[in-house]
Amino acid sequence: MRLLVTGGAGYIGSIVARRLLARGDDVTVLDSLYRGHRQAVPEGATFEHVDLLDSDATRRVLEQGFDGVLHFAALALVGESVARPEWYYRGNVVASMNLLDAMRAAGVQRLVCSSTCATYGEPEHVPISEDEPPSPVNAYGNSKLAVDRMIADECRAHGLGAISLRYFNVAGASGPLGEDHEPETHLIPLVLRAAAGRTPHVSVYGTDYPTKDGTAVRDYVHVEDLARAHLLALDQTEPGGHEIFNLGSGTGFSVRQVIEAARTVTGVDIPVQEAARRPGDPPRLVAATGKAHGGLGWTPERSLEDMVGDAWRWHQAHPRGY
Repeated sequence: MRLLVTGGAGYIGSIVARRLLARGDDVTVLDSLYRGHRQAVPEGATFEHVDLLDSDATRRVLEQGFDGVLHFAALALVGESVARPEWYYRGNVVASMNLLDAMRAAGVQRLVCSSTCATYGEPEHVPISEDEPPSPVNAYGNSKLAVDRMIADECRAHGLGAISLRYFNVAGASGPLGEDHEPETHLIPLVLRAAAGRTPHVSVYGTDYPTKDGTAVRDYVHVEDLARAHLLALDQTEPGGHEIFNLGSGTGFSVRQVIEAARTVTGVDIPVQEAARRPGDPPRLVAATGKAHGGLGWTPERSLEDMVGDAWRWHQAHPRGY
């Protein structure tokens, strides 16, 4: 297929683009490079340096003709979204609307969209199923929920076939491609920065949660497993239909368990500094994965140690990122 990958210079988008190329698809990456990396665009992909907020440029790209779009381009920092919600409604909702307008004008009828478990907010039930009522607690989650709802309306009105994939915590690396964010907010790369001596310690926010060891529990999924789910979803979109699938391991790991896994993998006694809970951090977020297993034929295959080990090797090979 001829495919457009928005945000394909970012962490997950670049790895999905690489897998699409490996299976023989013709791939074009569209990215503003606001937080993506030109070096992450896989060899063999056509690159379009375009911001989705530029509706004319977006339309010109889509007019080239595509069989489908995989949409990763987004702003995704929770704290930033609280401080600057207008950035998130513009960068996520308006940009996605421009993409949908351009797809409709060009007759592109297949979409896989990167969504997030942040749409659930602080859920009443764990593990979290796709039936859990969405209740975001920040502008990031609100903006991504708005995108999911906008896509659903587009499907009903105009026959688009779309799947939204709601990620839990993504980690790991894939060959030459890995996670290089600035600022970095994800636990595993922060732990590995401390292991490499780039930071003096890793902070543990909250040690009095009602969990086995007092620290917050999250669901981690390897980026390679996540990428495989996107390829499965792309092949299963149905005209006029919009489906939502959670992507996680279905297993929760506490902050202390992640740090211990990193100590085992790296051989470094990683220093820890305990701190107070952060407002809005739920004790436990774990995905129910039955729908993805039944609907996509997808089951995650890699362990927490695989995620930490692959990320560690990538960070050692790229001590300054890209």
